[in-house]
Amino acid sequence: MFKKIIFIILVVYFLLINFIQAAESGGMPQLDPEFWFSQIFWLVITFGILYLVLSKLILPKISDNLETRKSQVMDNLELAEKQRNDSETKLKEFDNIILKSKIDAKNLFNESRKKLLNDINNKRQKLEKEIDEELKIVETDIEELKKKSPDKINKIAVETSSDLINQLIGGNVNNSSITAIVSDIANKNKNL
Repeated sequence: MFKKIIFIILVVYFLLINFIQAAESGGMPQLDPEFWFSQIFWLVITFGILYLVLSKLILPKISDNLETRKSQVMDNLELAEKQRNDSETKLKEFDNIILKSKIDAKNLFNESRKKLLNDINNKRQKLEKEIDEELKIVETDIEELKKKSPDKINKIAVETSSDLINQLIGGNVNNSSITAIVSDIANKNKNL
């Protein structure tokens, strides 16, 4: 503050002196050798004050601002690099998580598929066993019917024949003779 006041006083004094001298001489004082010493004196003082003001007040603020900007830029670059590295790390982690999830999902799908196929095979085998058992039961029933059927057929044929003959002839026929005739016909059919 004190330096500013001194500077302003010197500038005003210089301007007033020059104005007064210019008014007295009526010519250009710069060309008059009588004023050269005072002009050089004031030139040195003016540029000295200007140099001091610039070097002590203005230039340090500018250089501080430049250094602050430079440090902020460097800090921002370091922070950006750190954040870029962090983001790359996070992206790699996310890629690993996604890959692991895909593998887990595939494994889970394969396990579920294998379990389902095993269940289907077990149920199919169980069903086939049940069907085989039913077939065996039915086949044994059929075999029993095949074994019993000729006798039943013969018996039905004999009874039907004797009833028909009784109705046609009107007399009683011996069942043993009809049985012999039916047996002969059955044996002829078997031989064919």
